[in-house]
Amino acid sequence: MSQMMLSYIDRPSPVHRLSGATKFIIFFLWAILAMTTFDARILLVMSLFGITAFIISGTKIAEVSFIFKLLLVFMAINLLGIYAFAPEQGVEIYGSRHVIWDGIGRYTLTWEQLYYETNVFLKYVVVVPVAILLMVTTHPSEFASSLNRIGVNYSIAYAISLTLRYIPDVQRDYQDISRAQQARGIELSKKVSLYKRLKGAVAILMPLIFSSLERIDTISHAMELRSFGKKKRRTWYSGKPFTRRDAVVLVVTLLLFALGLYLTFRSGTRFHNPFT
Repeated sequence: MSQMMLSYIDRPSPVHRLSGATKFIIFFLWAILAMTTFDARILLVMSLFGITAFIISGTKIAEVSFIFKLLLVFMAINLLGIYAFAPEQGVEIYGSRHVIWDGIGRYTLTWEQLYYETNVFLKYVVVVPVAILLMVTTHPSEFASSLNRIGVNYSIAYAISLTLRYIPDVQRDYQDISRAQQARGIELSKKVSLYKRLKGAVAILMPLIFSSLERIDTISHAMELRSFGKKKRRTWYSGKPFTRRDAVVLVVTLLLFALGLYLTFRSGTRFHNPFT
C-alpha cells in the first residue's frame, strides 16, 4: 500500500493517532483560512505549520512525489493563465502600479501582480500537503466512521471510503495491465518516444475502464444484497475514539483559525496591501 499513490500508509506518528474526524475538521478550517486570506505573511506561517506536520507524520516525499509534480505543473499553468488573461489584476486589487518590466502591449510586469500571484502560489503550498496528509494518514474505514460521527450521512461517508479504497485498486490494475501489454511487445519505457508511450497508455485505458466498471458492478450488487442504506444508522468496525489529544489539537486549531481571520480582516479587507 505504501507504494501506491494517495493510499493509506500506516505509521506510528502523532498525526496517525489523531481521529479521522479531527483531521477532517482541521483540514476544513485550514482550507477556509487559506482560501480566504491574501496575506503572504499568514500564508507563509501556515505553510511552515503544514510542512512541520508533514515531517512529523513520517510521510516520505518519494511516496507522494508524483502528486507534487502534478501540482507544480498545475500551478505553473494556473499562474501563467492568470497573467495571460489578467496581467493587471494585482494593480486593480491594490490600487497602485509599480512597474518591474514594461513588456509588450498590456503585458507588463508589476510588483502588485507578482505579489498577487505569489499569494495564489502560497495557497496551493498551504492546502495541498495537508490534503495529502489527510488521505495518507487516515484509514478509509476509520475516516468514514469519523465523518458519520460528526453528522455526515453514513451512505455519503461510505461512498467516500470506497473512493479512497478504490484509488490504490485502480493503480494496481493499471500496473498489471501495463505489464501484460509490455509482455505482448508494447513498449512503454523511456526508450521510445513520448508519442508511442502515450499511444501505449491509451491502449491500457480501455481494459482499465472495463475492469473498473466490473468492480463497481460487483460492489453495488453486494451492497444491495445486504440492504445497504435501508436503516438510518449503522455501526462501524473501524472507529477511533475521540481522545484528549484530539480535543487539545482542535482547540489549538480553532484558536489559530480565529487569530488568522482576525489578522486577515483587521484592516477591513482580506487583501493585505504592502504598497501603501
